Amino acid sequence: MPAKLLVIDNYDSFTFNLVQMFRNYDLDISVFRADALSVEDVARQRPDYVLVSPGPKSPSAAGISTELIRRYQGEFPILGVCLGMQCMNEAFGGSTVHAPVPMHGKTSAVVHDGAGLFEGVPQPFTVARYHSLAISDISESLRVNARSTDGVPMAIQHVRHPLFGVQFHPESFLTQHGFTLVENFLRSGPLKGALS
Repeated sequence: MPAKLLVIDNYDSFTFNLVQMFRNYDLDISVFRADALSVEDVARQRPDYVLVSPGPKSPSAAGISTELIRRYQGEFPILGVCLGMQCMNEAFGGSTVHAPVPMHGKTSAVVHDGAGLFEGVPQPFTVARYHSLAISDISESLRVNARSTDGVPMAIQHVRHPLFGVQFHPESFLTQHGFTLVENFLRSGPLKGALS
């Protein structure tokens, strides 16, 4: 029986591309708009993984995204992409601010700690960025484990639970090693053995 991936769609055109990436793995994928289900509905879905998608707005307009992360931390692996990472940061008391320079369809070199999502990813590597907001006031529950060469946080990971956030877009053809990042996320849950 395939593992279950629940995708929280924040009305973003990139969500479909992310879902297509995950279709390469043995997953039963369900996609729900962020304002079309309750936090309680998530438990009824019984997911093995959750993906919180990018979106054009801010965490305050991302439906259940932030509360879902807060409520279910540690129950199943969660990956937040772009807006999803900002929601993850706010779930632990952080804030979202305007990025020093808006980045839409631009690439950046990223340096990382080689752990979690970045195991086996070369140093540095190139990512695609589509954002005008950035995280700030990062909680001690989270650590920044990747930054752009201009110092903007590009990834966070919870210090205890399998919660991961990336500010960039792993599904973009401009991002190197996107499938490695996805597989490292899936290794944090029931597909670990299948991906060894």
